[in-house]
Amino acid sequence: MKMTWKNQKKKLNKRCASLFEDENPTHNSKEKVAVSHSDGDDDTMKLVESFQEQGNKLAEEGKYREALGKWESALLLMPDRAILHEQKAQILLELGETWKALKAATRATELEPSWDEAWVTLGRAQLNYGEPDSAIESLDRALAIKPDSTEARNDRQAALHHIQRRKQLQTSGLSMNQNRFAVVDKTESA
Repeated sequence: MKMTWKNQKKKLNKRCASLFEDENPTHNSKEKVAVSHSDGDDDTMKLVESFQEQGNKLAEEGKYREALGKWESALLLMPDRAILHEQKAQILLELGETWKALKAATRATELEPSWDEAWVTLGRAQLNYGEPDSAIESLDRALAIKPDSTEARNDRQAALHHIQRRKQLQTSGLSMNQNRFAVVDKTESA
């Protein structure tokens, strides 16, 4: 079972906005203030945000390779931006590049360990890589941060299902690759 990013424009934009914008309580209106994640100058920040927005638009259109290129360009300028690593991981999962997705999601959790979405993405990458036990640990971290996360809870359930299925196959004598029992002579020594 391949778990990937759900291509929902509303969800992606909401998550991106929440990381880069903050409400300023000193004003009556909800004024958005950019949060800096690096010591880069204003021009670099604008360029990074431009690449990120272009990548977001391309991803929403299903142009994953092009989106990946934009985000990687932004990462060259600001390599410590967690959301870019997390978005990169989602797209790599979509493209079936699980190992690269795993590395990108891991980096996102290193940069922003208190961000639940990064842990969910890491859990999905681990599950796709065939590591449901690790996926459960990551999804538990996400649930510790945001206990009402439906995505984390559903993905954790899927990981548990994989673990249960693996145990059933191990105890039944079947393997994941075979549809029949293996016949082994018990007198043979290994």
